[in-house]
Amino acid sequence: MFRVGVIVTAVFLLYMNPFAATGGALAEPRGRLLSEQELVDMLVGSCIQSTRGCDSAPLIDTVRQALASGKQFRLLTMSSIPKHWLVAAVQGLGGGGAWDYVLERVSKQNLDSIDIAEQNLRVLDLLADFMGTDVRAIIRSEAADATATALLIAAQRDIPILDAGITGRAVPEVQQSIPWINGTASIPTAIVTQWGDEIIIKSAVDEYRVEDIGRAIAVASGGEATITMTPMSGRALQQGVIEGNLTEAMEYGRAVRRAREDGQDPIAALLAVSGGYRLFQGVVTRSDVLGDRGFNWVDVELRGTERFQGHTYRVYVKNENLVGWLDGELDAMSPDYIYNLDPATGESTPEGNTLGSYLVGQEVVLVGVPAHEKWRTDRGVELMGPRHFGFDFEFIPLEELQAARPKLAQ
Repeated sequence: MFRVGVIVTAVFLLYMNPFAATGGALAEPRGRLLSEQELVDMLVGSCIQSTRGCDSAPLIDTVRQALASGKQFRLLTMSSIPKHWLVAAVQGLGGGGAWDYVLERVSKQNLDSIDIAEQNLRVLDLLADFMGTDVRAIIRSEAADATATALLIAAQRDIPILDAGITGRAVPEVQQSIPWINGTASIPTAIVTQWGDEIIIKSAVDEYRVEDIGRAIAVASGGEATITMTPMSGRALQQGVIEGNLTEAMEYGRAVRRAREDGQDPIAALLAVSGGYRLFQGVVTRSDVLGDRGFNWVDVELRGTERFQGHTYRVYVKNENLVGWLDGELDAMSPDYIYNLDPATGESTPEGNTLGSYLVGQEVVLVGVPAHEKWRTDRGVELMGPRHFGFDFEFIPLEELQAARPKLAQ
């Protein structure tokens, strides 16, 4: 256990002095403009990456509206970012178990709320004001809705979004990030609630405490808040992110789109580009949800269809898909990725009524993809492996589990 706040803030003050870093005037990298089709493919692919249900349609509509209003979306490569720039992520924080009495009280008080777009901008400005320097680029915190959040904030502030991510997937907890694998914490952290409360976590013992404190604020604020993640200099980014993460999302979205256009199997196309495995295909027969402590815990069961008839699959979910069992035998586990997809489109299936839930009666294809190598380090497995989620078994890489599968389910 160690205190990170003062150290990290001091390092940033050094990094944020542009002339100390460069000795002169600075070039301003702008990044390349993204086309509408690239943005659509990115959002579809990001929902696939999310390791949970995700509906890309409203995200695409919002980005198209921004394009129509004249906004531009620019993608910046890691090699182009100046070392002194401040980069940060913004995302929603919340889940099940919200304090309902708070919602009842604020309703009686007629408190005005602010929409999510304003929350996103205000939380970024709150961080910048506290640190005394502008955020010069946005990095995606996780897959799914957070991709659209990053794109829209960057466009609104006329700054680029980095072709990188701090998770490569969606994760249930704040400390589950590539930066924290390498010891970089989300300190200082800015938080804004739906009623406009503004909070700064100046220092914390470690990233687990950032999760504890931030989650408590979200639960006490109707189940959601907006939070900044892992402010880093361009120099620190080199070890703290998954490079090319948004390009991968575009590749996923493009692969399933082109397969459909050509009358081909979009799942097969995704497997080819991702190096993944078709784990199962079946109809959801059960999706039991428990909202507690800021998370949704979901127990999912599927009955096999197509070549999986006669077989069953179970998925354990804590906001995201974490462990899968084929006929009661371990079949896939975090930190490796488990995607739930529509067999007809290859896109992520929409959620039920709550984050991480499945729609009973819907046919789903489950795809497993090996995690990025940074997640498979000892530290990554400690943060996202089965023992972290209370299971009494060690992480087994997806490739090993698939090699041992019954032949029918290959």
